[in-house]
Amino acid sequence: MAYEKVWANNERLNKNERNKLKKDGLTIFDDIPRYAKLGFESIPKDQYMYLKYAGLTVQQPQDKGLFMMRVKVPTGIMNYEQAVTFAEVGRTYARNILDITTRQAIQYHWVELEKLPEVFETLNKVGLTTSEAEGDDPRNITGNPLAGIDPDELFDTRPVVDEVYRFFQDNPDFSNLPRKFKISISTNPYNAGQAEVDCLAFVPATKVIDGEKIKGFHVKVGGGLAAKPYLAEKLDLFVRPEKTKAVAEAVAIIYRDYGYRKSRARARLKYLVADWGIEKFQEKLLEITGPLPSAGHDETKGWNGGYFYGVHPQKQPGLSYVGINIPVGRIKADDFYEIARLAKQYGTGELRTLATQNLLIPHVPNEKVDELLAHDIFKKFSIRPPRFMGYAMACTGNEFCNLALTNTKDRMREIAQLLDKEVAIDVPVRINMVGCTNSCGQRHIADIGLQGVKVRTKEKKMIEAYEIFIGGTLTDGGHFNERLKGRIPAGLLPEVMKAFLLYFKDHKKKGETFFAFKNRLGTQNLQEVLDGILNDLTESVG
Repeated sequence: MAYEKVWANNERLNKNERNKLKKDGLTIFDDIPRYAKLGFESIPKDQYMYLKYAGLTVQQPQDKGLFMMRVKVPTGIMNYEQAVTFAEVGRTYARNILDITTRQAIQYHWVELEKLPEVFETLNKVGLTTSEAEGDDPRNITGNPLAGIDPDELFDTRPVVDEVYRFFQDNPDFSNLPRKFKISISTNPYNAGQAEVDCLAFVPATKVIDGEKIKGFHVKVGGGLAAKPYLAEKLDLFVRPEKTKAVAEAVAIIYRDYGYRKSRARARLKYLVADWGIEKFQEKLLEITGPLPSAGHDETKGWNGGYFYGVHPQKQPGLSYVGINIPVGRIKADDFYEIARLAKQYGTGELRTLATQNLLIPHVPNEKVDELLAHDIFKKFSIRPPRFMGYAMACTGNEFCNLALTNTKDRMREIAQLLDKEVAIDVPVRINMVGCTNSCGQRHIADIGLQGVKVRTKEKKMIEAYEIFIGGTLTDGGHFNERLKGRIPAGLLPEVMKAFLLYFKDHKKKGETFFAFKNRLGTQNLQEVLDGILNDLTESVG
């Protein structure tokens, strides 16, 4: 039964919303074959927004007919045939490059318009899709990359994820949301699903009902980053696994019917939750779902940052998984294929992507681990990476993204390499770099976030620069990092970071994390440290 677009008569709808009343975003797949035949110039610019429903963004420069293309991988789990297909698509259509995103998806660049129909066919043959990987719709479901093999998980979330994914995927009832809708489902007790930064998150919980301890979820809503970030808030609800889809549907209905459609800037679920308050939101949810039990016991024990490097035992006796560092999430298709081949030779062929832009090989018999790790590919992609490269993340940046103001991937790699050479330290420091305020690289939750800006020099020339943010975490409900004053020219940034982290090394306590260090010293003291570094470096180059 078709839903009613209750917002249709609102005269203050933004331009995108008015367009979406005329045409559903999913119909773009009917248009793309025609555009592919007629050429890039045949695509009206007012249709660019619909391309996002096919996981496509016009890549800069926008007159070349090339696309950035994203493919969904629910909670990052792919089989061997899918992994090989990812490599083949990268080789054939994307200049041999793949990016792993912070939402466990795979992203390509340089994809040509005329090749899109055959790319879609190639992906669809192995059960992969670009549909709704972008756009105003339910995005890739993230969660525990160890689902089903995790010794610590409350229960295996793979069947739940599959049910929720299949319900929303290409469902016309939910293909016209105010903006993106991000779902996380995980029962890893160390918050591998990054719950607090999602629109809707299901996290591990238990509750005693009629004398029986039941395993299920607590629910958090209204998280999100970008220019005005919010941490998701917890509803007073306990959700059995079999009720997950119904709750997710109810949240999506509320968002669809009551979410803001006047300003794109305020169209995310987080703004509705903030304005309504959690009590009103829960009341509306229960009107749709019917009664649900109140919250039980939260089984979350901390936050691991989503990192799983090295060799670790699975819940299945005799098997291990291997966590691999993919620096800033970028990998050649040939290397991706080689890792998939080894996953097949030594495991089942399954690969898993992580929200930290890394890879994981599961199901390796313990007696074969050493033989697997003897292969040359692990000299290039370490399972025990150095402190800074192993904990560095970066968004796409202005190399391909139309919104980014600065380079990210290359610059973050350069900085991490310098720090690993010059700063020996006893704890990881998570450094996330983003090219704009949208924060696809999740800089808000990093120990140190670097955000690209443009500044004007004394000679009136615009150059790339970065702002520094310190002290982000998702521990204990989360805390966003705080901006330090000063815009640092790109050329100075590596040396500024080196000096700043040498100060951390020289003044920290043994085993003290950067987050604890920042809280002990205070933001103002670290601002003064940064000011001194900038003064010294400016004088030395001046």
